[in-house]
Amino acid sequence: MAGVNKESLREEFDSIKVQFKHLSATGKLSDESRILMQGMITLFEVLIAVFMEKLTPKNNRNSSLPSSQTAKDETATIPGSKGKGKGYNGIRSGNTRTIETIEVASVNRCEICGEDLSSTPCRKHERRTRIDIIFEKTVSHVDAEVKVCPRCKTQTKGRFPADLQGPLQYGPGVRAYALNLLIAQMLSLNRVKESIRTLIGVAISEATILKYVMQLHQTLARWEQSAVEQILARPVMHVDETSLRVDRKNHWIHVYSSGDITLKFLHAKRGKEGIEEIGLIPIYEGVMIHDCWASYLSYDHCDHGLCGSHLLRELAFVIDSNGYPWAANMKSLLQETCALVTKRE
Repeated sequence: MAGVNKESLREEFDSIKVQFKHLSATGKLSDESRILMQGMITLFEVLIAVFMEKLTPKNNRNSSLPSSQTAKDETATIPGSKGKGKGYNGIRSGNTRTIETIEVASVNRCEICGEDLSSTPCRKHERRTRIDIIFEKTVSHVDAEVKVCPRCKTQTKGRFPADLQGPLQYGPGVRAYALNLLIAQMLSLNRVKESIRTLIGVAISEATILKYVMQLHQTLARWEQSAVEQILARPVMHVDETSLRVDRKNHWIHVYSSGDITLKFLHAKRGKEGIEEIGLIPIYEGVMIHDCWASYLSYDHCDHGLCGSHLLRELAFVIDSNGYPWAANMKSLLQETCALVTKRE
């Protein structure tokens, strides 16, 4: 068995099936023998499929296994990689600026014969570009005047701007940077503190950063309600869930998306308890696209559709393990259909 692999086992089994068909066609098998052999061939075909599935390793390409649990780092040697990274959505921070300069590398003499070329017209330019980052801290002081009235001796102080509630305030750029690191980049509170201190030379407390999170949560409450109403009114909603460690305990992020709207809710439970408390799926009446998870299928008041990405991964595993032509054909059909629908939209 040491030399047995998927190809050799399949070839041997296909050869046996061809011989069986030949014997059946030439009448060399009785009806009883033909029925018995057909049943055995079907049984062995199932056993081989199961055997091949057990031998085929799963990864993030052919299963729902996350990339962090994949045996090797597939991103290190991707064939044809251009080094540009994944698609960029084009969104930039509003408090950035671009300073662009152009320097001309002039040609004054011919590098072969030494002829003076200072007055010779330039035929064309070749450009090379350097992109760099310079971090700039801005400090704005507001000095409120304090005056004493010469008439009544009352002391009057100038009014500070409304956004300066105390002796030291951090501007929207610092708050946005801290929130981006903590929420979007998922850094720890301590690493966010260290990053900010490296940039501005001031240590911000964890309580201050958490206050920024709460302020953002309150500010987005109205937007969230509007987003929920829009998703519930749309004909198709995609749903999924992924795990996240919170206070060293496993929690679940429930994701709901439709078009350009994506909502994420954190809950301690993955199943129906979490779905019910979040409350979107129980009142949704459109088509829900998901990964065929039982908790989603338990809702029969709406229509269901299976996620194309999950189907492609399942088909990839069938192809990797058993090499069935029907699986490859179905995978191509799904990809071609998706491309046609995308172009039509």
